[in-house]
Amino acid sequence: MNLKFSIIVPVYNRPQEIEELLESLTEQDFKQDFEVLIIEDGSQDSSEKIIEKYQLNLDLKYFYKENTGAGASRNYGMQRASGNYFIILDSDVIVPSQYLSEVNEALQEKFTDAFGGPDAAHKSFTSLQKAINYSMTSVLTTGGIRGKKKGVGRFQPRSFNLGLSKKAFETTQGFSQMKIGEDIDLTFRLWENGFETQLIEKAFVYHKRRSTIKQFFKQTFSFGTARPILNKKYPETAKITYWFPSLFIIGIDISIIAIFFGYWQFIAFYGCYFLFIFLDSLIQNTNFKVAFLSIVTTLTQFYGYGLGFLESKFLKK
Repeated sequence: MNLKFSIIVPVYNRPQEIEELLESLTEQDFKQDFEVLIIEDGSQDSSEKIIEKYQLNLDLKYFYKENTGAGASRNYGMQRASGNYFIILDSDVIVPSQYLSEVNEALQEKFTDAFGGPDAAHKSFTSLQKAINYSMTSVLTTGGIRGKKKGVGRFQPRSFNLGLSKKAFETTQGFSQMKIGEDIDLTFRLWENGFETQLIEKAFVYHKRRSTIKQFFKQTFSFGTARPILNKKYPETAKITYWFPSLFIIGIDISIIAIFFGYWQFIAFYGCYFLFIFLDSLIQNTNFKVAFLSIVTTLTQFYGYGLGFLESKFLKK
């Protein structure tokens, strides 16, 4: 199957990120032609000068448009792409040299009209970036839904590393107007239209999240807010597991209150869990600071997602 890849990247006020991403794309070992479309989503801090540096090394197209959000910007790029298979990347990723070769090989072996790949932490990342990556990808925290294992049911690609055929885009019209959860919404509409998705485990990207703990909380809160909306829109996709972060944080709060009544057993359970988090992160990252921060980021993730889920479920109409 002859696939021509069009890489679509929306960007908003992050020219430095685009430079790192474009540099990594120049180092691809993929031998076939591919194009890159950068969609500037109404930025004040333009990436245009960065783009000019890479015009000779990449088949690169740059578009500036009014600010309409990432989903609409991705659609804008796909509408203007010349390829027959689109790859959606976030601006804060760095692509390993074998990325496109792995995608092509996997699609040649088993073609699907959509795919997703995992994210990983590069050795150059800060301790906090590595800890956030651990919390977002560990089986102990997210159950592997972001690409750490295949046994997670039908895979739901995420927009930081997502592939979509031109046929699937034309059928679904791409991303909806949802501002949060738009990638999962797209996956559900793909399934409704008979398209298959797959996880390509080797097609990982280094996801260089430039987040503080406060920003990470805000991000996971948004993720939690989106899930009840998606459950209501697609009730057949709702799962009891989506409640786990909320139940987890409620359990912590109850366990803390129980201490004042002499019951330490409940909080001890959580202590054991976070000890496992520390040890697992230490084994993976071989760094005590990252392991400690992994406890902080995991707690932040659970509280962010759990509170967002509860607010969206019970307080928002």
